[in-house]
Amino acid sequence: MRALHLAIAATAVLAAGQALAVGIDLSKPYGDKYGCINRNGQQVAADKMLLLTDKELITAASACTFSDKQPQADGSLVVTAKCEAEGEEGQAPAKFTIKRSAKNAKKLVVADEDGNVMGEVARCK
Repeated sequence: MRALHLAIAATAVLAAGQALAVGIDLSKPYGDKYGCINRNGQQVAADKMLLLTDKELITAASACTFSDKQPQADGSLVVTAKCEAEGEEGQAPAKFTIKRSAKNAKKLVVADEDGNVMGEVARCK
């Protein structure tokens, strides 16, 4: 009987892990119009730009390198990063929440740790 309980518990843990894995896949870049254009380097100057990869979040004024990604039970992803802002020296710690858009499941919404939405991004083509 104990073996059956352990097998059920292991299956539940595996299913939960798979549910989290379905969450947010950043293996391909996401961005707004200018973020996707500039994903291979600055090709077009833009004062508003958002690019999200598996390693970083880049805006027109800052670049944040991820140090940790924590999948959440609701399918969102909480990311810890070090950010360099244009015109400032050094790096500052930051946290972002990345979740599916309520309007379009193919898009992601990026919010800062205060909950302010930075933008909505789609998978770059």
